[in-house]
Amino acid sequence: MSSSSARAAALPGDPPGGRRALAVWGIGVSVYFVAVIFRTSLGVAGLDAADRFHVNASALSTFSILQLLVYAGMQIPVGLLVDRLGTKKVLGIGVVLFTAGQLGFAFSPSYGMALASRALLGCGDAMTFISVLRLGGRWFPARRGPLVAQLAGLAGMAGNLVSTLVLARLLHGIGWTAAFAGSALAGVVVLVLVLLFLKDHPEGHEPEPVAHQGAAYVRRQIAAAWREPGTRLGLWVHFTTQFPAMVFLLLWGLPFLVEAQGLSRAVAGELLTLVVLSNMVIGLVYGQIVARHHGARLPLALGTVGTTALLWAATLFYPADRAPMWLLLVLCAVLGACGPASMLGFDFARPANPPERQGTASGITNMGGFVASMTTLFAVGVLLDATGDDYRVAFSSVFVLQALGVSQILRLRRRAARRERERLVASRVETVHVPA
Repeated sequence: MSSSSARAAALPGDPPGGRRALAVWGIGVSVYFVAVIFRTSLGVAGLDAADRFHVNASALSTFSILQLLVYAGMQIPVGLLVDRLGTKKVLGIGVVLFTAGQLGFAFSPSYGMALASRALLGCGDAMTFISVLRLGGRWFPARRGPLVAQLAGLAGMAGNLVSTLVLARLLHGIGWTAAFAGSALAGVVVLVLVLLFLKDHPEGHEPEPVAHQGAAYVRRQIAAAWREPGTRLGLWVHFTTQFPAMVFLLLWGLPFLVEAQGLSRAVAGELLTLVVLSNMVIGLVYGQIVARHHGARLPLALGTVGTTALLWAATLFYPADRAPMWLLLVLCAVLGACGPASMLGFDFARPANPPERQGTASGITNMGGFVASMTTLFAVGVLLDATGDDYRVAFSSVFVLQALGVSQILRLRRRAARRERERLVASRVETVHVPA
């Protein structure tokens, strides 16, 4: 690379990246990895939880709905906390909370205590991903942002894979309490790593101090981030793309494959694993494409939504009672694109906001997919109970939320693109005309 192209690729004040950055960022990613294991552990234990606590489909869905309700409700407060306190403190608090939640779930004697434990877990989980995004932004050059975000999502999918493969076997091998309590030890390990080795930013790249003025400051941060069309577009991209796979992996995929499609638990588990593996592969591809071609963000997001809707429709309304295995394989492979597509939402919000507002903007964006997931989890549970476990009717709720999200994306896309171009031109002018 020539010296001129290198200068163009690195913005003034960009952190250097390198091995040190990778090591510190890796600690943050390990926290997110463990959080996703705990978050998705109910996905492989849904049927066991129904038997253990003697609950129906609606009550079972309440576990995940409450967890996601807490997660979504915490996103803006967490974004503000990250902007104010830094990554290390927020991640440390998050680890303590989600580890306590996992331990509580292991020993819960009743449905009520189990619900409280999942809420605590959701609160801690909510503090991880935004912190990891902020950590990546502090340690890596801006041009690496899309790839770093996709790699963080990839680590989350690796956690989902561990939950699907390892925790499922432990659950049926050593039992409920031992499996969940044993997994909580991973939280202790990452807490030690955070406390001993994590740093918020490299030396020489300390953020400028920002005056914090209580509630007025909070309102200004949220209002300023929300006014940016890129933030709102990011929220709706995240809303529309993430939830089909989240609902499938978090709770309803295993019951759907076993009860509606007549598969064994082992085969259903392999299909859930395919979703995760597909996510990991597609995440790498999407990250490379967007890093090279920034204009590919919206086509990738809308293409993922359209393909997902088509495969869901083909599976749910297949003329026979059960869809053929090849169609289920294709569906699960396509669902793997939902996670990487949801990461594109942050690539709209990031350039729309200055560094001191990145956590807040990311929190707003990250609410989207989890609000959609929570809504769909509730709708599927209620419709299953109301229709006598008719999965075709229950899962049709996916199309309603996809239609809502696409309409909002199309409404905001031009305004966000125009505003992003204006900010890019302004930043280039400031780079060239540096005051003496």
